[in-house]
Amino acid sequence: MDNPNKLTLDAKLTLANNLFFRLYQCANMLHKTGSRAVEEEGLTTQQWAVLGALSRDKAKAGMSIGDLARYLMVSRQNLSGLISRMERDGHVGIAPDPADRRSRIVTMTESGRHVWLVLAQPKIADFYRELLVGFSTEDLTHALHYLLKILDNMKRIDGETGAAETAEADAE
Repeated sequence: MDNPNKLTLDAKLTLANNLFFRLYQCANMLHKTGSRAVEEEGLTTQQWAVLGALSRDKAKAGMSIGDLARYLMVSRQNLSGLISRMERDGHVGIAPDPADRRSRIVTMTESGRHVWLVLAQPKIADFYRELLVGFSTEDLTHALHYLLKILDNMKRIDGETGAAETAEADAE
């Protein structure tokens, strides 16, 4: 007898398509609603992500633009414009890397720390509470687990198909 848990190829493709589409919708809504949550502080979700990355203990001394781009999984070209705007707004500072003069290090300024810790964090916490209504700790743990599995697979695919593009972007 056939395994009742085994899906046909068409059914699995339909599920995969629905999952991809829901992830796409979630990403778009996260950008829209997340930006709304921190817009009073003059931040966007992209700036929120940069400040979050720079606020980690590992990044206290700053991060190179290449490392920051890899961490956020964005192109250096997209990140450069964003970092320039954040520097203009006083949230980050950019300096040559003493170990490699071709590289630049991005650090969070005191003003950026104030915006991140004092102004944005309470609003981000409220956003998370509202966003995750009805989720148990177990739900969140499972969701994170599956998203990380998807991300690992995407990285593997990107490594197989985009290695030359990544090497070219990193060389810039």
